[in-house]
Amino acid sequence: MQSVDVVVVGAGPTGLCFARALADTGLSVTLIEQQPRAALADPAFDGREIALTHASRQILESLGLWERLDPAEISPLRDAKVMDGGSPFALTFAADERTGDDLGWLVPNHLIRRAAWQSVQAQAGLDIVDQASVTAVAPGPTHSTVTLADGRQLAARLVVAADSRFSATRRLLGIGAQMRDFGKSMLVCRMQIEVPHRHTAWEWFGYGRTLALLPLNGDQASAVITLPPRQIAGLIAQDEGDFGRSISTFFEHRLGAMRPLATPVAYPLVGVYAHAFAGDRCALIGDAAVGMHPVTAHGFNLGLRSQHRLAGIVRRAAGQGRDIAAPSGLAAYERGHRLASRPLYEATNAIASLYTNDRLPARLLRRAGLRLAHGVAPFRQLIAAHLTGR
Repeated sequence: MQSVDVVVVGAGPTGLCFARALADTGLSVTLIEQQPRAALADPAFDGREIALTHASRQILESLGLWERLDPAEISPLRDAKVMDGGSPFALTFAADERTGDDLGWLVPNHLIRRAAWQSVQAQAGLDIVDQASVTAVAPGPTHSTVTLADGRQLAARLVVAADSRFSATRRLLGIGAQMRDFGKSMLVCRMQIEVPHRHTAWEWFGYGRTLALLPLNGDQASAVITLPPRQIAGLIAQDEGDFGRSISTFFEHRLGAMRPLATPVAYPLVGVYAHAFAGDRCALIGDAAVGMHPVTAHGFNLGLRSQHRLAGIVRRAAGQGRDIAAPSGLAAYERGHRLASRPLYEATNAIASLYTNDRLPARLLRRAGLRLAHGVAPFRQLIAAHLTGR
């Protein structure tokens, strides 16, 4: 049986960033991933554009990922606008006029994944096991035994699950999760537009659907449509011309004629909140801990913070010669990430519920809420600070 310090299950961007954060600690790390190396090294475009906060950019810079991103693919987010139904009123969040700072940046998800993969190449003490899956995890007093599908076993001082919101590792660790299926799907597609977006993001809560527009460089934007799965399937089945006309109509032609530049992709909307973020010699990070509804665009940012928090605790313990999976350290991670994530998770679900409810009382309440938020400057500034991660 091979002995290692840390086993990380899942080579998504959060798992890769966590592995990268442990570089130069002297710890041996084994990263286990079901996909082949070729797919990890050159991930396909998946339609998702990630809205990064200032805090997330700082983390990516510290890990050496930001410099690996193509500057032409980094789109500044200068303003954000929230609209309700057919009301002409909109709640707007603007960039900081005093400093000139943007609200954040939009980066294609597959490029973040590629940069994360590149950052761990030739990392000392890191072993990547691809096309492999975990079938059992048995905790012990000094290590956990991790069994792979091919029968191999690893003895790890710490096991970290980073394998999506539907984490199989989380179940193997005996940790349950609160799951909320919103009964909707999210369609994303990069579009060419005619009317300039001025690098302003839209969140448009229509009646019967939710729309979002993520501004990309040039005359491009990512359209995000939330509808019941059957309607999403109908959109995907359309040819390019009909699809463009449908999306243009959804946005009431405010951006002129919109034309797809990529194949649309759909994702189910399911929120997940694990009952625990840590256990005996184990911890959950990223979506395995908290899988967010995308309405507040904070899922990846929250996941990045989770690995940053856990890596900091592990690095300090290793530097001081202490147990990297000591109960006190894992409990500190649990408390910190729960404090950071629970209010945001509940608020996001409440917003998603209220602003997708088309009954008259909900329509009146959500419109009143936007007007109140617009009229209270400190509240608006607080939301803006949260959006930027400051």
